This record gives sequence, structure tokens and C-alpha cells, in this order.
Amino acid sequence: MESLSPQQARKLVLLSQRLPPTRQGNAIAATLAAIEHLGYIQIDTISVVQRAHHHTLWNRNPRYNPSHLEQLLAEQQIFEYWSHAAAYLPLRDFRFSLPRKQALATGVQKHWYERDEKMMALVLQRIAAEGPLMAKDFDYPGEKLGEWKTKPAKRALESLFMQGDLMVPRRINFHKVYDLTERVLPSHIDTRMPDTEEYARFLINRYLRANGLAQPAEIAYLLNGVKPLVTATLKEMLSAGELLQVSVAGQCYYTSSASLELLNKPLARRKLKILSPFDNLLIQRKRMKALFGFDYLIECYLPEAKRRYGYFSLPLLWDGKLVARMDCKVNRGESLLHIHHLVLEPSVSNTDALFLALRQELAAFLQFNGCQKLRLGRISPAKLKPALLRVVEDLTS
Repeated sequence: MESLSPQQARKLVLLSQRLPPTRQGNAIAATLAAIEHLGYIQIDTISVVQRAHHHTLWNRNPRYNPSHLEQLLAEQQIFEYWSHAAAYLPLRDFRFSLPRKQALATGVQKHWYERDEKMMALVLQRIAAEGPLMAKDFDYPGEKLGEWKTKPAKRALESLFMQGDLMVPRRINFHKVYDLTERVLPSHIDTRMPDTEEYARFLINRYLRANGLAQPAEIAYLLNGVKPLVTATLKEMLSAGELLQVSVAGQCYYTSSASLELLNKPLARRKLKILSPFDNLLIQRKRMKALFGFDYLIECYLPEAKRRYGYFSLPLLWDGKLVARMDCKVNRGESLLHIHHLVLEPSVSNTDALFLALRQELAAFLQFNGCQKLRLGRISPAKLKPALLRVVEDLTS
């Protein structure tokens, strides 16, 4: 079994993730290429800076514009569904969403909402008769249900969406618009149910394309009941010579010859990227700790008193490593990006080069977030604040 050094493994992962990015085609084509390459882009509601789906795509395509997603949805190049969480996915991969939909429709897999067959039927009838509708189009004077205080129609809409009867052709002010799948899905899209081996191969090949190397649990992350199938298929592909195994710091990973060829390419180490907490690179925290030595927890779900780094700290990628986390918030009324707390990893030594790279990326990040100026708060270690202030002085005026 071939061994990769931790540095080689990180390089392979970053090149597979297209971080930092290289220029590809026109702007909208580059956005579609990023979604198709990564396999999904997680959607998230938190908006202290640009929402995660926009942020992740901007980091793969510096010419990204939030209107790209609306355009790609309208052109039926992508669709909204579920990966490990709510996501935009390439429409070319639509048939591989069918196993989850079938499992939910047949009760093999449980939805987070209890099924209300009567309400689901009523909702479906209204959309069939009236056309696309939003949750707010269903009146409900009674008490909302459950931890999330959701009205029954919204629960029915989500159940129908998850089991495949409805799709979301667009959003209005971030609220979903639901319509019948038969009215949204183009007629040329392949809707054949993949068999189990085909589905497992799809999951494996998609993951390796976007991540370079993998363990079975990583490929099956938050996918109900597929880990045994993925594990068996990985072994079959290894025996057939389709995949390889490599060792990284004593841990065994699967990879492909195509992925290993990426190691012959250069990595733009001087370029710094400010990442979303929901970036595809970061979403599996155990993997990041094992490969990058970066112990990351998003703290917006913790009580304020228990936060070490801040409400929404953004990891910083530089020199092939995750070197810092930056808690910040956009004040849209003042066109201001406020960095509440910047915390460097203890291993960082060349802070002069890091700060120059950070200043360059902050200028782009300000523009991406519609801001004109920067305010710098705490830095850890605190002694570094004067040096950083000097570097970013022109952005703070």
C-alpha cells in the first residue's frame, strides 16, 4: 500500500476541492462546473455574512454572482433537494436522488415530520389545481407544531418534497415555491431507479472526484443505511483494480489513479481563502481534524458563554493548511464588515506573509458582501493586532 505524507494528502484534498480555484470558462459556466464537480452545495439560512451556498460557490468561482443560482434553476441545470442537508445538486444526477425519495415514500426511512396523509393529499390537490404555491398560501389559524413551531401544511409540503411528489423550481425571498414534479422536471431527464451497485458506485465516484481520498464512513456521511453497501462496493472496486488504497498517518483511505495524478499539479499556497463553515471541504469535522489537524466547531448553536471563538467563525485556508478562524458579521446598514475575533492557530509562524494574503482576500470579501469598509476587533494572540492593523489600514478608512 502506497503512503502519502499528511502534506501530500492535504494537497490532494484541496486540489480535488478546487481550492484555491482556477479560472474556468465564463462566470455562469464556472458556477455550474463547480456544482457538478463538487456534487452538491449546501443551502443555509444564516446570513451574518453572505449565505453559505453563495459563499461556497464564490470560493470556487471569484466571478460568482448570487443571481447564478436563480439562473441555473430557471434553466433547469440544477435542482434543490437533499445531500447530507438541504442542497443544490446537478440536474444530471437527478436519478440518484430517487433511492432516498423511495425510502421516504415507502416508510423505510422516516421523515423528521410525522406523516399526515390527509393534509398531504389536500396540499397536493391544491397545487395540482392552482399551480405553484408557498407555505404562506395555506391558511392555518391553529397552534403550530413541534420544536420548530411548524404549521401542518408546511410539514405536508416538506414531506411531499422529500418523497419526490413536489419540487422547488425557485425561491422568493428565500421562501420555497413548491410545484408538482411532473411540471418541473424536464422530459429528457433520466428517471430510472438506480440499482444498489450503481447507486453505491455513484456515491463513491462523486466523493472521490470532489475529495480525492476517502474512508467508507465519509462517503456514507448522514446517508441512511448505505455504509455497508458502500464498504462492500469499495472492496469490489479495489479488487477489480478500479481503486487504490493509500495510508496517511497510519489511516487507510481509498483513492483513484486519477486523483493521485493531481499531486503533479501545483497548489496556489500563497492565496488565502475565507471559508464558510458549511463549505464542502469542512462539513465533516472529524475528517478535518484527522487530515488538517483543525478541530473546528461552529458555535452559533452554543450559548454565548460557552463560545471560544465566536458566533460564526470562518476558517482561513492558507499555505495548504487551515491556519485561523475569523468571527465576523456584516452590518449592511453601514456597509461594514466587523471582524469581532480573529484567532490564529498556534502552529502559524510567518504572520507577515499571512497578513498580506489576508488583506488581499479581505478586499475581495468586502466587495462580495457589499461592504465598503472593515472594522477590526480582537486578535489572538493580541500582540499581533498592531501588525495586522498596519496591513489592512486602507480597508478600515
